[in-house]
Amino acid sequence: MTGAMRRGRQALGFSFFAQGAAFALLVTRIPALQDQYGISDGLLPVFLAAVPILAGAGSVGTEQLVKRVRPSRVLRWSQPVALLALLGVGAGDALWEVAVALAAFGLAVGALDASMNMLGVSLQRAYGRSIMLGFHAAYSLGGIVGASLAWVGAHWDLSLFVLYLPVVVVFVPALFVGSRWYVDADARAVEEAVREQAGGLVFKMLLPLCLVMTFAYIGDSTVSNWSAKYLQDVLGSSEQLSTVPYNVYMVMTLVGRAVGDLGVRRFGAVAVVRMGTVVAAAGFGVVAVAPGAWVGMGGFTLLGLGLCVIVPQTFAAAGRMFPGASDAAIARLNIFNYVGFLIGSPLVGALGDAWSYRWAMLVPMALVLVTLVYAPSFGSGADRYGGRHERPRAVDVGPGGDGV
Repeated sequence: MTGAMRRGRQALGFSFFAQGAAFALLVTRIPALQDQYGISDGLLPVFLAAVPILAGAGSVGTEQLVKRVRPSRVLRWSQPVALLALLGVGAGDALWEVAVALAAFGLAVGALDASMNMLGVSLQRAYGRSIMLGFHAAYSLGGIVGASLAWVGAHWDLSLFVLYLPVVVVFVPALFVGSRWYVDADARAVEEAVREQAGGLVFKMLLPLCLVMTFAYIGDSTVSNWSAKYLQDVLGSSEQLSTVPYNVYMVMTLVGRAVGDLGVRRFGAVAVVRMGTVVAAAGFGVVAVAPGAWVGMGGFTLLGLGLCVIVPQTFAAAGRMFPGASDAAIARLNIFNYVGFLIGSPLVGALGDAWSYRWAMLVPMALVLVTLVYAPSFGSGADRYGGRHERPRAVDVGPGGDGV
């Protein structure tokens, strides 16, 4: 393991952390955003849906862009744009201003999500062992920090601009400095990727992972959008207690991802994904039958611990499935992150209104369980990085992301 690889891993981890914090600062302050711009309840879903739709467009554009520009370059410039767009969200007072800022944020997030995971997969291949869960653990940690800062902003009644400004001032220069150490795949891998991308990916092979990604994010969006309402309206908790499940969920995603790489190295990706799927499904089951708020929080705890391993391993599996075109595979797979986010919240809401929120929780549970059917797509014994499953050699990597 070279010093360049270690620095590249640390720099990319910080990028994941910053993205988690920025996204949390946006989504946890939506009520304040609505008040600042006078966005009606009827218009709010349009603004919220536009962000993942444009992020999907950004991910599609990144697939084409990385044929000519290294992913490190895409990440180096898209992440500061996303942060400056976040600041723009907090700076305006007219609807057109927030629309432009959210559009820029969505497009930039799509590009940086795709390029971050491209770099993570190529770096994991270079290490020859599982490290993807560690990157996503950094994202979870950033989400916890961002949500905590948002709470401080709400508690002290800070404007969105005042809340976002110090975060952007700290993160943007730090990310520019850290981007010097991003590690791309070597030139031969890039050339091979371009050739294979030109021939087109076999979408049928990628489809199982796309479905898994969609179902995982339906589960995740169910927690982020409905956990507070479920605890308060269905399980009879206080308003204050209803804010706890999402924080518990985020903490458990951090814990699960922090130790998940060890599980992959010891037991393999397939076993870890299967275990995570069963734990997540059990969490939804507990939430659905919970007699009270504390049991319900136990269910959300299980959800965080189970769901957290699925998404990072889905990206890693795409990289293994298409070793010569992992960038294109990850860009396409990343789109289904946003598909799941778009479907999850309205699906559970519609079922809850038409049926009951208890029964509605069983739908994402059933969808997540489909992952068991597709678990073999996450690899074979050959992908068991680390320990007695160590690969015989690591893949070469080139210098930091200065080249094109």
